[in-house]
Amino acid sequence: MTATELRDLAVEIAREAGELAQRRRAEGVSIAASKSSLADIVTEADREVEALIRARLNTERPGDGFLGEESGGGDGSTGITWVVDPIDGTVNYASGIPLYAVSIAAVEGGSDPDRWTALVGVVQSPVVGETFSAVRGEGAFRNGERLHVAEAGPAGALLATGFGYDPSTHAGDLATVGRVMPIARDLRRGGSAATDLAYVAAGRLDGYFERGLSPWDHAAGALLVQEAGGVFLRPEGPEVARRLNLAGGAELVAELRRRILDAA
Repeated sequence: MTATELRDLAVEIAREAGELAQRRRAEGVSIAASKSSLADIVTEADREVEALIRARLNTERPGDGFLGEESGGGDGSTGITWVVDPIDGTVNYASGIPLYAVSIAAVEGGSDPDRWTALVGVVQSPVVGETFSAVRGEGAFRNGERLHVAEAGPAGALLATGFGYDPSTHAGDLATVGRVMPIARDLRRGGSAATDLAYVAAGRLDGYFERGLSPWDHAAGALLVQEAGGVFLRPEGPEVARRLNLAGGAELVAELRRRILDAA
């Protein structure tokens, strides 16, 4: 398959997965477990949606690797690995807040985001009916419309962020917010990293910063930002488990990095 064909497959599966997630939400959400903390939940729908995605990929691309939030995986034999978050924004999903997404990326070079090269990224927003997609070197699109990152205006940057589920990290996250607010017009906290990154690519948000993302949180969204003319950066730092993730135009990302890391 070409990269474009991989993108088309990812779009098809993401839409099917999004429809399943919506159906299960309408039927009522069952909480299956908590993960890193009591606030970090997984629903039965997360597991079912990931199983659907994995089964569809295994049928179409049986030799590919797979890395999923709920079921893990391996690198496979083809050099291509699919990185999947079945429902990004599970707390929103479980609470009836219609801001969640299916995130699917195809990467080569293994399952380490510091080593892989993303080829395809798809973020599907089921409730809104928006499909964000990108192929490396071919641009990023929303429902067929080409995307471009925005430049912050004189009133400041419209930024998005997120907070970890571990209460011990909240004070540090709030301190980070304080360091960036002087350059912000306002701040959004949507609860879905994949959606935030898609919105940066679409120019709806000027920039994004958050610590502690997992590979499946950013694999597709990072490529969207890059293919929309922006920068996605994960600077090295002492807090390996809570590594910083930055997205936006080049100048804004550089300023965010300076304010967050140099001022820490």
